[in-house]
Amino acid sequence: MAHRARKRFGQNFLHDPGVIDRIIRAIHPGRDQHLVEIGPGQGAITEHLLAAAGRLDAIELDRDLVRLLGRKWADHPGFHLYAADALKFDFCQLAVGGEKLRIVGNLPYNISTPLLFHLLENARCLQDMHFMLQKEVVERMAAGPGSKTYGRLSVMLQAVCRVHMLFPIGPGAFQPAPKVASAFVRLIPYQEPPFPIDDPALFAKVVTQAFSQRRKTLRNTLKGWVAEEAMENCGIDPQARAEQLSAKDFACLANAGTTD
Repeated sequence: MAHRARKRFGQNFLHDPGVIDRIIRAIHPGRDQHLVEIGPGQGAITEHLLAAAGRLDAIELDRDLVRLLGRKWADHPGFHLYAADALKFDFCQLAVGGEKLRIVGNLPYNISTPLLFHLLENARCLQDMHFMLQKEVVERMAAGPGSKTYGRLSVMLQAVCRVHMLFPIGPGAFQPAPKVASAFVRLIPYQEPPFPIDDPALFAKVVTQAFSQRRKTLRNTLKGWVAEEAMENCGIDPQARAEQLSAKDFACLANAGTTD
């Protein structure tokens, strides 16, 4: 009996052969690379990844799909399936001997942003990430300063990764078809930080605070967080708004410390 997509898991299964082929070519999996697939669903790209790399770890929350996938690749020595919630999963536990993981997934729209933030915490052991996401989310991820779509997500990702929007994917590529367009995106964590972030937790708080009221100036949104003198020392006008600052600018502000 075919598996029926479940709304509570945000399931939309990829089925278009042309899109699948384009995705595999973009990932370009190689032999003996350590691939990890989040939410393999019914295995539309799983078989291609496994064939190319020879091994694959898959993380699936839906227990019915866990049984389906387990039966399908029960005899494959390179396939390892984890019945787990990706939001709580320790990805770095899979990286052995200093190897780097390649993460792939068709991420449910309802958990995409928190899952991206969770993966940032594991960035030290990741080579790259390739995801299908809501197109609007990908546009926010890749947006630059001054763009209307530029915001907290853009800054937090770009402080840690290079973000490349690769190509759009129409609703018809999925079953059931979602009501929104999707896109395929590549994230490559920096091996060496492009600029220093002394306290990542403080950096995240400063970014969140600055974007909490987008229309207000930094003088107002960061009052009590960053002194105006520190802003000026970073070459930032206190009258500027959050959307005008790069990730490097935010790092400078956070490194300057909080005001008393």
